[in-house]
Amino acid sequence: MYIETETTPNPATLKFMPGQPVMPSGTRDFSSPEAAEISPLAQAIFDTGEVVNVFFGSNFIAVTAAPGADWSALKGMVVSVLLDHFVSEAPLFHESSGNGIAVPPEDETVEGDDPANAEIVEQIHELLETRIRPAVANDGGDIVYRGFREGVVYLQMQGACAGCPSSTATLKHGIESLLKHYIPEVDEVRAA
Repeated sequence: MYIETETTPNPATLKFMPGQPVMPSGTRDFSSPEAAEISPLAQAIFDTGEVVNVFFGSNFIAVTAAPGADWSALKGMVVSVLLDHFVSEAPLFHESSGNGIAVPPEDETVEGDDPANAEIVEQIHELLETRIRPAVANDGGDIVYRGFREGVVYLQMQGACAGCPSSTATLKHGIESLLKHYIPEVDEVRAA
């Protein structure tokens, strides 16, 4: 088995591609060792001691190194953990966790949606799913819808995109421009 690696726009994050599916559906973000306790794989990556975030995508794992960590040493440790996991066909989640597929708390809205805006919210979701999330996934991350209120769309960046120096530009110049172009009711995009 060969694990490919790719750099991401976030210099602290590398994208690891095992050449097979990682998540059967959705994504999963682990921002701490405590959050990773439901996944033997995420937990093992955190156990390297040099990691601050692990993100599972459909066919990749994005790993964010702690400030000051040396990627030349850490990369080998992460590849070793991934090889052990995928070669042994170990489960991604502990059985008691419901396979991690249950709707995670990050899918809840922060700002809430005005029921009068149901059609606009549906259009926002459609653009996020068809145009935005695939592009963000290519960079080792994901974007989660958090609400639409008074012309403002609230989104949360995850994986390699969380904390990326270019994430603000991505939100403001890329995503905001696209949403405003297709949905005139959108005035602004903000990070949640």
